Amino acid sequence: MGWKELATAFLVLHFAFMAYVLLGGFLAWKWPKAIWFHLPAIGWGIALIGFGLNCPLTYAENWARTNAGEGPLNRGFVDTYIEGVLYPERYVHVAQAVLALIVLISYVGFFVLRRRRRARAAAGVEMRGQRVG
Repeated sequence: MGWKELATAFLVLHFAFMAYVLLGGFLAWKWPKAIWFHLPAIGWGIALIGFGLNCPLTYAENWARTNAGEGPLNRGFVDTYIEGVLYPERYVHVAQAVLALIVLISYVGFFVLRRRRRARAAAGVEMRGQRVG
């Protein structure tokens, strides 16, 4: 694999991670234990936004791009590939709020489903303990 392909792989990995941060809570609806993998991803996303940190995947992509003879990104991953492409730059805070709302909806759904599953499981245990007929 060449440097250019490695840079592309980091780019794809970055998009995949961002998609997971946004939509990973919905995976927990089907696979409840997935929430334990999603929580640190959300924490990392919040830390990146809240503290203005740079993601290691951006550094890795820049490293591979430089070794491929290309220039590094002038701005961060989101600034380069998402802002101004998926939404105008002036709507950054609106986009962040919408993304946070999507994650919140996924978590509310997760907890509602979890509660229903536990209630069904408890009802099933009670039913098994009773005699029928």
